[in-house]
Amino acid sequence: MPIWEYNGAMARSSTTSDVFNAIAETHRREVLDALIPGEKAVGELVSDLSMSQPQVSKHLRVLSEVGLVKCRAEGRRHLYRLELARLRPFHEWLAKYEQALNDRLDRMEDYLQELQQKESGRET
Repeated sequence: MPIWEYNGAMARSSTTSDVFNAIAETHRREVLDALIPGEKAVGELVSDLSMSQPQVSKHLRVLSEVGLVKCRAEGRRHLYRLELARLRPFHEWLAKYEQALNDRLDRMEDYLQELQQKESGRET
């Protein structure tokens, strides 16, 4: 079977099972980014993101299912807002890597200071 036929038949993993899967998709992260300033209607998100209304609605549905966004009705409009507390598991997971990076940068800074001190000692 040619590869292009095989890829079309492959099963896709669920994108709605948890926060990690939901934010793995680039467009969903763009939707979240667009909601940082505050509540927005679907039409505003469509304009901000240059995506079609069905695409935005699909991504909002996935984000809603994992609790990353909440919706409220205001007349005929549906307004979406971030639920930042639901990002806590992702933040806690990422914090380990942030700490490891900071530790490495601190070691690099210490090494560079040591080199500068050795260089200063040679000049005097």
